[in-house]
Amino acid sequence: MGYASKTYFWTKSALLNQPPSVAVVILNYNGRGYLERFLPSVLQSTYPNLEVIVADNHSTDDSIAWLRSHYPDVRLIENPSNEGYAQGYNLAIAQVTAEISILLNSDVAVAAGWIEPVVAMMTSHPQIAVCQPKILDWNRPAYFEYAGAGGGWIDSLGYPFSRGRVFDTCEADHGQYDTPTPIFWAAGAAFCIRTALFQAQGGFEPYFFAHQEEIDLCWRLQRSGYQIWYCPASVVQHVGGGTLPQGNPHKAFLNFRNNLIILWKHLPLQERCWKLPLRFALDAISAWKNLLAGNPGYFVAIAKAHAGLFHWWITQRRKARMPLQRQGPLDGYYTGSIVWEYFVKRRHTFAEIVSSREG
Repeated sequence: MGYASKTYFWTKSALLNQPPSVAVVILNYNGRGYLERFLPSVLQSTYPNLEVIVADNHSTDDSIAWLRSHYPDVRLIENPSNEGYAQGYNLAIAQVTAEISILLNSDVAVAAGWIEPVVAMMTSHPQIAVCQPKILDWNRPAYFEYAGAGGGWIDSLGYPFSRGRVFDTCEADHGQYDTPTPIFWAAGAAFCIRTALFQAQGGFEPYFFAHQEEIDLCWRLQRSGYQIWYCPASVVQHVGGGTLPQGNPHKAFLNFRNNLIILWKHLPLQERCWKLPLRFALDAISAWKNLLAGNPGYFVAIAKAHAGLFHWWITQRRKARMPLQRQGPLDGYYTGSIVWEYFVKRRHTFAEIVSSREG
């Protein structure tokens, strides 16, 4: 889809002289506690042309009964089974007609005017497909949160990091990332996308189940000629780890496996031939380090992730949402290695790492 069609997305609202319609879609799985705590802040949003939707991923707790009892006016989409973040949102967004969909985790707190800056940015720049707010830690509001922080980047070997978060180092927010800017990927915790583009791209890769599907989609969108942006005027707070906490072996498996699949999908053959073996080696070092530190679950997770790449290649690659073959410059792409910078050079912040490469 090229630039010529991009003005289409605002035609309906412009003709009606209304702000673009927005749907905040909250995917829930056994998260009644999070809905009770954070849904009220979402419903207090001041954006005028807004619908709030809860898409339930076949919860086994009392989420649905509680929602119907306490918020009967909130639209409820009931998915027939729990197919994770990726397919769960695919099923939900297929039923959304709003011009912008905001995919919001159930463990995110928002301020009343958090939607307006995002819509203003996307309205002013038709080439922007996805926006991400500033994401702070709900438990430590002065710090960036792990999942997304001040906008996602990726390095030459496929390791994702963020402005404000590199590996496990989360920076305090001193306003150092308060400038709107293009980024590589937007966090799935608060993922603002043009609905028609999500649908046209086929949504998230369903095989991923959860984790890094937003990176894959953002890479596809960039390769289609669109941009991903960070909008610091919109601020949310994310608890994080609500479904799979940090350090969980299954979370590690999904992250490593899905990241390797992303590299296979997007890298040209000549890069794939040497970058994937190098990634296997670096992953193996991480696996053995954790095994020797008394964490065998992490070791097994990485071994399963490597096997999972080959399983995907054999069974799924022909069904995958593949990117365009056309290459071009990518925003938020770091040409070096954050593994080298972080663990060898001991540079632990985004600014230190990026400035060292530019220098």
